[in-house]
Amino acid sequence: MKTFLICPVRGHDISEAQATVDKLEAEGWEVHYPPRDTDQSDPVGLQICTTNMEAIRDADAVHIIWDGKSQGSLFDLGIAFAFGKRIIPLSLPEPTEYKSFQNMVRAWVGQAD
Repeated sequence: MKTFLICPVRGHDISEAQATVDKLEAEGWEVHYPPRDTDQSDPVGLQICTTNMEAIRDADAVHIIWDGKSQGSLFDLGIAFAFGKRIIPLSLPEPTEYKSFQNMVRAWVGQAD
């Protein structure tokens, strides 16, 4: 079982989600963890997005830790949506009373209030 872990990268420490990665790997998932598995040295970001797209395409599911701010997480979510991937939320922003991306993601994964 392969999964791609969507999570904030820019401005975050690689160790922030390591416990989650360890838990998923202990459960038998082969985890693509972008801070570890995607070369982050691309100064433009195109290669980062391409590498993540390929890993999402090859994944059986996508786990997500989303803070509601990460632009890269939004991009990766869009790729997962386009590929029709099953999303397994680990952490999502609180729902809003108005139309918002976090409400859309919650509805997509079946957690709408």
